[in-house]
Amino acid sequence: MDSFVQFITVLFIFVLVLAVTYFVTRWIGNLGRQQGKSGNIEVIESARISPGVYVEIVRIGQRYVALSVSKDSSAFICDIPKEDIVIDEDGHASGFDFADILDKMRGVKEADGSDDRADHRND
Repeated sequence: MDSFVQFITVLFIFVLVLAVTYFVTRWIGNLGRQQGKSGNIEVIESARISPGVYVEIVRIGQRYVALSVSKDSSAFICDIPKEDIVIDEDGHASGFDFADILDKMRGVKEADGSDDRADHRND
């Protein structure tokens, strides 16, 4: 009986630690998201053009600009008229949703019946 009580105590402490970890992680994630939102600067879309180099469409106030961004520097490319920016109803400029792409890839793998591990055995 003594070992059963000890097991339940350890199990309770483990679940408590998991719950605290979960809520602290969510709280820290929300803090980071709130600090990044000033309301005046927003990255609308970003596209990689080569390793480590991106072209970004950024809203600064009411003005939209294209920037070239790398780890060493940033450069102004041009102003973009607001009418040329296409933003979907969710507030994203890109028409791609990662969940949709992942579901499509899962469907292709299931329909194909292939196994990635078998393809890479001889590499």
